Amino acid sequence: MKISTSQYLGATILVVMLGFAFLQPYFYPMDISFQDLTNTLSTPNALAWFGTDHLGRDMLARLSSAIRLSFGLSLFSVCCALIAGLLTGVMAGFFGGWIDRIFSFMCDLVMALPGLLLVLLFAALSPGSFWTLYLGISLVMWVEFFRVIRSISSTMANSSEIQASRLMGMGWLYSFKRHLLPRLLPMIATLSAFSLGNAILALATLGFVSVGLRPPTAELGLMMTELFPYYYEAPLIFLQPVVAVFLMVLSLQLLSGRVK
Repeated sequence: MKISTSQYLGATILVVMLGFAFLQPYFYPMDISFQDLTNTLSTPNALAWFGTDHLGRDMLARLSSAIRLSFGLSLFSVCCALIAGLLTGVMAGFFGGWIDRIFSFMCDLVMALPGLLLVLLFAALSPGSFWTLYLGISLVMWVEFFRVIRSISSTMANSSEIQASRLMGMGWLYSFKRHLLPRLLPMIATLSAFSLGNAILALATLGFVSVGLRPPTAELGLMMTELFPYYYEAPLIFLQPVVAVFLMVLSLQLLSGRVK
């Protein structure tokens, strides 16, 4: 399996950003909630490496915390969607019948609404709550995993390899590990990276329209909303969360490139 140059570049960008975010408490310990109203919207300096926001809070500390939050919540949502999609997709593809009809009907129900609108509806149930964002994003991501895995599983269920294994007395678990899983892994890796980028973008979008998490939580979309009125006064400060979202999504889009 050959990894392309773009995937190496995406992995490098992602590792650098996550290293910066998760190591920040050790090399730059700073309280993300500490306010200094005498030092607002300052440019980067020796005391505040990335400057301060409109309330005098340290931008580097808040940016690192926001990256950790966005990546962690998005990763958790995608992992749950992947596990649910793998289980339901394999069951629907392998066994068909009423199992396939039930899960396909659930998939159609979720697809009846645009993904972002569905997440907005869940977020509106309990504004500022983590679990509503997680549930909405996971449900949207599950549809993509289910459809891809079901399609591959239904094709493989009638393949000569699995039929031969069944004739030799091998169980479904063996057929899954020996024949189906190797076919699914490259597609799952690509779809997971793509879904993770979409989840980060969705979370930032919800924060930007003030439907997601609430202040004083450090979240990338919420930081954009808070700093937007000060764009002309301090463009460098406003652009920091924008660039962070751009680099995270770009790295994951590059990682989701075709594995040759």
